[in-house]
Amino acid sequence: MAIIDVIKYSGPNSVFAWKFPGEELATWSQLIVNESQEAVFYKGGQALDVFGPGRHTLDTANIPLLSALFKLPFGGRSPFAAEVWFVNKTHSLDIKWGTPSPIQLQDPKFGIMVPVRSFGQFGIKIDNSAKFLVKLVGTVPVFDQETLLRYFKGLYLNKVKDSLAGYLVHKKIGILEINAYLEELAEHVRERVKPVLEEYGIELVNFYINDVSVPESDPAVVQLKAALAKKAEMDIIGYNYQQERTFDTLEGAATNPGSGQAGMMGAGLGLGMGLGVGGAFGGQFGNMAQALNTGGGTRCPNCQAVVPDGKRFCPDCGQALASGQVSPPPTQTMVKCDKCGTMMSRDSLFCPNCGDPYNPCPNCGKDLPAGTIKCSDCGAMIPQPCPLCGEKVAPDAKFCPSCGGALQKKCPNCGLDQPGSVKFCPSCGTRL
Repeated sequence: MAIIDVIKYSGPNSVFAWKFPGEELATWSQLIVNESQEAVFYKGGQALDVFGPGRHTLDTANIPLLSALFKLPFGGRSPFAAEVWFVNKTHSLDIKWGTPSPIQLQDPKFGIMVPVRSFGQFGIKIDNSAKFLVKLVGTVPVFDQETLLRYFKGLYLNKVKDSLAGYLVHKKIGILEINAYLEELAEHVRERVKPVLEEYGIELVNFYINDVSVPESDPAVVQLKAALAKKAEMDIIGYNYQQERTFDTLEGAATNPGSGQAGMMGAGLGLGMGLGVGGAFGGQFGNMAQALNTGGGTRCPNCQAVVPDGKRFCPDCGQALASGQVSPPPTQTMVKCDKCGTMMSRDSLFCPNCGDPYNPCPNCGKDLPAGTIKCSDCGAMIPQPCPLCGEKVAPDAKFCPSCGGALQKKCPNCGLDQPGSVKFCPSCGTRL
C-alpha cells in the first residue's frame, strides 16, 4: 500500500463524519482541514489528537500523543498506521422530520380519538467531535443526515407524541386548535430532545414544528367538524341544542295529521317564528303542549304551569299546591338571567341567549343559581329536591311531605341540624 502524502475531505456538506480511506500515513504528510471541520486521529479505537481548520504537517509538534504512544522516529519520512476522521462542524438547519403514521390522540374537549400527523425540521451542530465519533459513529465509514434521522427517529417521535398529548390534556386545547400553539410546542419538544443529543456530542440548534394536521377523510374528524359547524350555526342564530330539539319535537307534532293538536301547534309555531319571540315562545308553548297532553290538572299559582292531578308540588318551580292556597299572579313579566344577564320572560324555561335553565324564586321570580337555598332579593327560602323521591320541599323541613324521608342531617362536629342538600356544614366547614 502506498504511503499517503495528502489527507483531506472535499465531500458534500450533508455528511457529518467521514473516515479517510487509507491508514498508512507518513511523517511530513500534509493534513488539510477545511473551515468548519475537525480532523481526529484514531489508533486502536482511541482518539489521540484533534486538528482544527488549516494545513498541518504531521510531525512531533502536531501529533505528540501519537509520537509518544508509538515512539515513532520522526527524523525521516517514516510510515505509521492511524485512522483519520473528518467531522463536519457546520450548522445543519434543514434536517426534516415527520410522523410516518398518524398518532392516535384523544381530543380533551370532545373526548373522541383522532389520528394526528405532524412534520417539521430541526438544526444541529457537532459540538464534541471525539464524543460524537466514539458514542455514535463507531465503525460506519460515513455518517450523514439520513443516518442521523434513522438513529434518532424513535427519540423525536416519542417526544413529539408526549408533548402533543400533554398540551391537549393539561391545557385543554382541542386538536383543531393546536396549530395556534406550534411555537410553544416546538420549544417544549426542543428542551426535551436537547439533553439527549448532548450525550452524543451533538448540539440541537433549533427545532420547528411546521404543521399538526388530521386526515380530512377520517370518520372521527368528519363528525367533529360537523358538530363544530352546527354549534357555530346555533351561536349565530341564537339558540342552543336543547331549544332546537324542543322546536323539532313541536314541529313534528304540528305536521302530524293524526295529532289532535296539529292545527293549534302549527299556528303557534308560525306565530312564534314570525314574531321571533325565541325562548319566551318556547316556554309558553311548552306549557300549552303539556296542558293538552295531560288532559287536565291544576295550574301552578307561581309559574302558571299545568300540574297533573294528584301532585302536591309543581314539577317546574317546586311550588307547594296545598288545598286552599292561592298565590297572586306575578306582576313582573321580565327577569334577568343569573348567568349572562339577558332579560327573559318569566314563562321561559331556558335563557334564550345562553340556554341556562330558568330557576325562579317562588316569591319574587328572580333567576337563581342551581342549589340556592335563600333568595338574595326577597329572602324567601327556595324549595330543594328531596334526595329520596325528588319532590321539592322547603329547605328547613325535616321530613319530605311526599315520601316521609328525613331531610336534615346533624353535623358530627358542631351538632347543628343542616339541610340534606348541604355537603359542608356552613358553621364549621365539616363535610357532611
